[in-house]
Amino acid sequence: MMDPMVETPAVMETEVTEKAKRRTFTAEYKKRILEAADRCLASGEAGALGALLRREGLYSSHLTEWRRARDAGGLSALSPKRRGPAARKVNPLERENAELNRKLAKAEARARRAEALVELQKKVSELLGIPLPESDEVS
Repeated sequence: MMDPMVETPAVMETEVTEKAKRRTFTAEYKKRILEAADRCLASGEAGALGALLRREGLYSSHLTEWRRARDAGGLSALSPKRRGPAARKVNPLERENAELNRKLAKAEARARRAEALVELQKKVSELLGIPLPESDEVS
């Protein structure tokens, strides 16, 4: 029997959240934040820059990177870049060459199987004593 005074531990429910996604910022957003940060620094208000970063959920390293990009090339440098290696342009001749090589390898494999079957037929006919017709092979 269970004592009604003894409580069972509560089962905590766990919430499954979706996979975290990397944040992306538009060039206009970056420019607006940089202008606001520059105004904070120019006004000399203590803590105004920190409040801006907290409100926007940003880090000071964001400002550093965005300033460096802005100084290097203006608004176009602030545009988000695609991550990962650059897509390699495939030469149409290389694609055709690879396709032809695949077809050739497939045809050679079929030819080897056919030759092996012919050899097997010759051995079976020899074992059973069945004479094979003479062939006009050209070597």
